[in-house]
Amino acid sequence: MRIKNLAGFSLAALSFIHPAQAAEMAHNHGGGVFSMFRSETDMGYDTDGKPATSWDIRGRIGTDENKIWLRTEGERNHNKLENAEFWALYSRNIAMFWDAQAGLRYDAKPNSAAYLTLGFNGLAPYYFETEAHLFVSDKGDISARLREENDLLLTQQLILQPYAELNAYVQKVPEQYTGQGLGKLQLGLQTRYEFTRKFAPYVDVHYDRKYGETASIATRRGDTKDALVADIGLRLMF
Repeated sequence: MRIKNLAGFSLAALSFIHPAQAAEMAHNHGGGVFSMFRSETDMGYDTDGKPATSWDIRGRIGTDENKIWLRTEGERNHNKLENAEFWALYSRNIAMFWDAQAGLRYDAKPNSAAYLTLGFNGLAPYYFETEAHLFVSDKGDISARLREENDLLLTQQLILQPYAELNAYVQKVPEQYTGQGLGKLQLGLQTRYEFTRKFAPYVDVHYDRKYGETASIATRRGDTKDALVADIGLRLMF
């Protein structure tokens, strides 16, 4: 009986191939280990003239079918760290352009909390890059996040990227300054110029708004419930 590996080549056949050739064949058929990381850091000002900075670093390590998905993101507004998140997920390919994901998310700000994270990451029709995740905190609180973005090429190097992110909460969680129901919405447009795929400065304008109980909590704390922010930043790929 012939035994096959995941790349579709028999072990008997591979035994007669030079190791370098075998590694290249496995790599070309999805058996190789890849890594890719993207870093975006920016700084700018909101409508009140207050400084605002943010970072979003994400990447993956693994094969086409199985990989580890890593991410950290956060914001600093009015010279105060507003939020900081750290993700580590196992990502499994389940369909063309779609991965199912499971793992942990840890928030250092506004208050420390850990979350079991379940969700999907992939490419929806019309090339919308989609992230949909459900979170269950270490205290049993449940929330969800949906993010959509799309690259619109004006030229091969000048790219518009509209995006939207929605956060909703099942319970009121005062220590995280969130209320029940629809909580936060962000709408943005990034315009970047890719000198290369690995180096791209950009201008980002986004509108953030809090809703419902989350907006009421922000008002009681003396925070604004909406803000328009303009940033200049740099995207790096490695």
